[in-house]
Amino acid sequence: MRIAILSDIHGNLTAFEAVLKDLRETAPDLVWHGGDLADGGSRPADIVDRIRALGWAGVVGNTDELLFDPASLTEFASHAPEKLQPLFAAIAERAAATREMLGEERLDWLRTLPRTQLLDELALVHASPESLWRAPAPEAGDAEVEKAYAGLGRPIAVYAHIHRSYVRKLGGMTVANTGSVSLSYDGDCRAAYLLVDEIGPRIEIQIRRVAYDVEAEVKALKDCGLPHGDWVAEMLRTARFAMP
Repeated sequence: MRIAILSDIHGNLTAFEAVLKDLRETAPDLVWHGGDLADGGSRPADIVDRIRALGWAGVVGNTDELLFDPASLTEFASHAPEKLQPLFAAIAERAAATREMLGEERLDWLRTLPRTQLLDELALVHASPESLWRAPAPEAGDAEVEKAYAGLGRPIAVYAHIHRSYVRKLGGMTVANTGSVSLSYDGDCRAAYLLVDEIGPRIEIQIRRVAYDVEAEVKALKDCGLPHGDWVAEMLRTARFAMP
């Protein structure tokens, strides 16, 4: 069985369509999404509609939550340092515009997304079982990563959120990060997703990278009038996180 897991599309239809084309070549038996579907790109409604039409199961992400529950961003920001408050103000302004682009019916659908997907030996969460907002970085120690995901009770735990893909074996379990379809933070602006292959008694996890027309998405951002589009465009081009 082959499972594709992709996440953090962030309203980027240009990247999403490139990944869909690649999926036709890799031919998974099942596709899951890891949340953060709509906020941050030029075509949030199109992404939600396409995911729903495809019928993919998935999990809710923190930027999905802040769209249908703005108080979740306020709560998280209240515990952050003062120097990060301009970041959260920009996110809130962008989310308000995205919320209007989605409409209530799509927001209601986002509310229905579960926090966890489980299948045989595989578990998927957006960030961690305890939080949609906090997750270990790739540099975290083995003990921290294992502690975060061992409670899922599966030998393979997959998460998203940090926009930097990796695969790590930890004693009796494997932890993998999907990376992101949009807004990679690892210096490689290509879209990323995971392929999980069950080959007899073995399971192999592959990180796929897919090139797409970044400048086409930058133009779409400008044309749609999303607040702070120049900030998002900079991150798309550099594949690095930046402050607004």
